Amino acid sequence: MTQQWVAGFRSAVISPYEKVQLNEGRGFRDQTVRQVLHMAGGGEAIRVHLSNRYGRTPLTVGDARVAVRKNADEIVTETDTGLRFAGAGHVTVPAGGEVVSDPVDLPVQAGSDLVLSLHLPDETGLATYAHMPGESAYVADGGRAGAAALPGAEQVHGRFYVTGVDVLTAEDTAVIVAFGDSWFEGVGTTHGANQRSVDALNRRLERGWAVNQGIAGNRLLADEIGEHALARFERDVLSVPGAAHVLIHLGINDLALPGMLGLPPTTADDLIAGFTELAGRAHAAGLTVHAATIGPFAGAVHPGHNTPEGLAARRRINEWIRTCGTFDSVFDVAGAVADPDRPDHIRAEFDSGDGLHLNDAGARAMAATVDLDALGD
Repeated sequence: MTQQWVAGFRSAVISPYEKVQLNEGRGFRDQTVRQVLHMAGGGEAIRVHLSNRYGRTPLTVGDARVAVRKNADEIVTETDTGLRFAGAGHVTVPAGGEVVSDPVDLPVQAGSDLVLSLHLPDETGLATYAHMPGESAYVADGGRAGAAALPGAEQVHGRFYVTGVDVLTAEDTAVIVAFGDSWFEGVGTTHGANQRSVDALNRRLERGWAVNQGIAGNRLLADEIGEHALARFERDVLSVPGAAHVLIHLGINDLALPGMLGLPPTTADDLIAGFTELAGRAHAAGLTVHAATIGPFAGAVHPGHNTPEGLAARRRINEWIRTCGTFDSVFDVAGAVADPDRPDHIRAEFDSGDGLHLNDAGARAMAATVDLDALGD
């Protein structure tokens, strides 16, 4: 059977120097950073993507290793394997650069946890990172990438320098890219439990899988948290190997963040134009595109999020999403999670507690709205 490299895991990253930070960035020096990567898909071999995209100095990786996770910071030692880069066991990634490891014969299963351990011997400066991934990294002093466990390691909420794992698998594997904001990244769901909406969707799929390119706080049209979606679409969707479909959940932050940041409100017309452009670019690249209605946020506890203008624009945009015919399918997240008596609010049983994000049950309800037939599943 012919095989190909496709994305088995993805992690969208942001700059630690952005003007709005939801989770403070950090750097490292002579430390080992061990990270848990929950695999959406599996294959017979892997290769790992490392990024210094937003770094201001070169990044030295003295030792990089992968293994299957046993528990917490422990690895299954017989699976521990060193990564090589153009044959070398170490690599320097230029500021703004990225590298891909040589292939490793390490079979991985969909739904399993891979552990990536990086020894960073030199001062790194602030790291390129995923700021709210719903998973901890383990940070220990010294070069301990091959250690069976890291007792006493500091647990850090974040994911650093890694943007993806490719897997070698069947040629006809179709990858779905979940492209959007915190409702994909998983804010509000149980930390470390893989209860994000994208995880719940993967449990429904029988063929192929969805990789998660959500960034909490990300906007369609502006750069406050992460490069805006139109700017990162080429890198985080069109360049994903094996991508055949894209799911879009965006808009809440365009409508809610301006009130908190004292910026002019985003109009419904502007967002409709942005969604139309995304759909056109996806279709031109041969992908099917599937859009979510914008979820309710009237109960948000965060200052400035709940404005009459933003809520009115949400209702208008959702009506357009449902009726425009621009997308290959629509998954009506708003309808599924809204309080029937107060449709601008999240239902109490789905609310994570901040009026803005979904809990585990809400994430499952969101995943259930995706039409699998539209994805060819």
